[in-house]
Amino acid sequence: MARGDIWEVWFPAPASGGEGHEQIGRRPALVIEVDAERPLSTVMVVPMTSNLRALSVPYTFEVAPSPENGLQERSVALVMQLRAIDRKRLQRKLGRLEPHYMTVLEGEVKHLLGLF
Repeated sequence: MARGDIWEVWFPAPASGGEGHEQIGRRPALVIEVDAERPLSTVMVVPMTSNLRALSVPYTFEVAPSPENGLQERSVALVMQLRAIDRKRLQRKLGRLEPHYMTVLEGEVKHLLGLF
């Protein structure tokens, strides 16, 4: 697993059982954590959705499917839902995000966290 990889991930429903705006279920997620010498048991990811209406929300961007990234349909990276998950939730690698999208991702993360 490396920064920029896209994996199929299982996101469980919140324990409270309440409805909200978090992504749940099986979906692609983008690994954004830098490869570490001493990996943690968790990994930082950005969930993705095929619901293009999500583009109206700040801190999102569209990714077109390609053989390199392994996505099957146009998808939206939900940077505002950045989260740490247990590595055990990574089910299978789909592909790798192209460099031009990584540049967009880095800008969105910096903007979201006020690091610019």
